[in-house]
Amino acid sequence: MTIDNYADYDGVALADLVARKEVTPLELVDAAIERIEKHNPALNAVVHKGYEDARAWAKGDLPDGPFRGVPFLVKDLGVKVKGWPATAGSHYLRDYVAEEDSILATRYRQAGVVFVGRTNTPEYGITGTTESARLGPCRNPWNTEHISGGSSGGAAATVAAGIVPMAHASDGLGSIRIPAACCGLVGLKTTRARNPDSGEDGERAMGFSVDHVVTRTVRDSAAMLDATCAPEPDSPYPPLPYERPFAEEVTRSPGKLKIAYSAETPRGADIHPENQAALEKTVTLLRELGHEVVEQGLGVDYRTLYRAQGAVSASNFAAGMLEREEMLGRPPEEHELEPLTWRALNAGRKITGAQAFWGWRTLRRLSRQIIHNLLPYDAYLCPVMGTPPPKIGHIDPVNLDPKEVDKRQAEVFPFTPPFNFTGQPSLSLPLWWSADDLPLGMMFTGRFGDEATLLRLAAQLEEARPWIGRKPPVWN
Repeated sequence: MTIDNYADYDGVALADLVARKEVTPLELVDAAIERIEKHNPALNAVVHKGYEDARAWAKGDLPDGPFRGVPFLVKDLGVKVKGWPATAGSHYLRDYVAEEDSILATRYRQAGVVFVGRTNTPEYGITGTTESARLGPCRNPWNTEHISGGSSGGAAATVAAGIVPMAHASDGLGSIRIPAACCGLVGLKTTRARNPDSGEDGERAMGFSVDHVVTRTVRDSAAMLDATCAPEPDSPYPPLPYERPFAEEVTRSPGKLKIAYSAETPRGADIHPENQAALEKTVTLLRELGHEVVEQGLGVDYRTLYRAQGAVSASNFAAGMLEREEMLGRPPEEHELEPLTWRALNAGRKITGAQAFWGWRTLRRLSRQIIHNLLPYDAYLCPVMGTPPPKIGHIDPVNLDPKEVDKRQAEVFPFTPPFNFTGQPSLSLPLWWSADDLPLGMMFTGRFGDEATLLRLAAQLEEARPWIGRKPPVWN
């Protein structure tokens, strides 16, 4: 095997090469490092290079997991890696180094992957674009003038550029699905509590945010979920049942599904014509595959939904910042947080307990309404984004007025958040490309706990409209 064709393999295939002793884990790590050094100057996707640790780990006795020897990158948000920085893209945490692995990092290691570094993220994952004052903008391999999405933009850029076959990502309001859509990848937001919460339940008490991976193939996403989703012995949340390994679901037919679709947005505005056309082509494709597809929106009061979410998110962020202040022994200074972050923090500090719990109670009620309205359907289809990936600087969280950032984000990212509130699994697939050759992801959302149906459908669509052969300009 040569470095030239390393990037053509997905994670399952690379692990198979290792198992057959056709390549060593160290050779794979060196191939990933070579591609980081080649492509990162154009992308700014890898923000911590753990090469020495990676080579030492690759030379050792790796666990015999499904991805033994496969290079892997960890997002600089949430999941901690012992001895590595954990800055959340913020000047405030610039000197913080993790003292131990998070539980999910441990499970990734047990799956056999080798951590090579950490990837770029916006400050505290707040925006749908990876542009921060501390780490700088992450660029899209399909066109480096455009965003790679957020908050897992660094992860998506590295996978799309063939640096690694998969990378850790997390999703609190769309942060797996948006980067996957921007970069032409598979991005599964799992059901709430399917994967462990990194042992940080306090930070994620409202349950919006989940961890998984971005990948180039459906089978990699399914196989990694098998490796990480075992119940936590000390978790107060009951394990979610599933019938068989998710990797087996990928090989099974979805049968004839009843699928709802809609392009409705919270503001009732029309989406970009190319995103609308991609949605309509997806509906046609699904019908050609034998599925029943009907137009049906979520049927929810979006204004109340997002007002409630704002109260919950802001108060939770303020509580999390109190924990960071205790950890560091001081509050943040003015220059250490970006304008959007300060706004969220100050808003959260002003919210009363009654207001926070009004938000939580309202979200629970409206989430039940969304789930109830979608119960007749096996899946719900909509675009991931309202526009093609915009240029770097269009949504600039560092220099734009926060209200303008809000306005532009509402236009570009109108679809993903409700399924963080409901906890349903939601999946982005790279089915179409724009006239400018930028990916246009389509989003499929399943019933609570039913990743299986989504993965079967995704595998069918991957076969019907394969994307693995499409390579971005930042590749070779």
